[in-house]
Amino acid sequence: METLKGNTLYLRALEPEDLNFLYDIENNESFWEVSHTQTPFSKFILKQYLENAHLDIYEAKQLRLVIVEASSNLQIGAIDLFDYNPLHKRAGVGIVIHPEYQQKGFAQESLAILINYAFTHLNLHQLYANITSKNTNSLNLFTKMNFKEMGRKKDWILCNGKFIDEISFQLIKQ
Repeated sequence: METLKGNTLYLRALEPEDLNFLYDIENNESFWEVSHTQTPFSKFILKQYLENAHLDIYEAKQLRLVIVEASSNLQIGAIDLFDYNPLHKRAGVGIVIHPEYQQKGFAQESLAILINYAFTHLNLHQLYANITSKNTNSLNLFTKMNFKEMGRKKDWILCNGKFIDEISFQLIKQ
């Protein structure tokens, strides 16, 4: 699908072969703060998730795509639409890039592709993201991609024994 291709990467649906990659991403504790995860995922649970990944976004209310670096065909991250609401034409956005591939522009290119897909193919009116105040990489990314800060939830997330704020961002289709 041409819509899901960029200059250096492409987005694709989950495949059964993504089990080990998902296992590594989901069990990387450095990502748990952003995903609100508190316990590890087993390969058994992730295999079941992959078996249901074929469900349509209208049925599952979410869509997870693998970010693939085009020249090597290596999985480098995942990008999600979640809490999909077709009535109000909106969805949340989440993105994770494997630490080895961070700070190389892949997150920005992936998000640009997803925004285009969401607004053209899914006919969404808006996207939103909730980002912790200490996640400067994501704050910079979503700001650069024209998401606007809509509010701040004080002491919303407990992280390493300290409460931190969560900032809500929104992008409305122009």
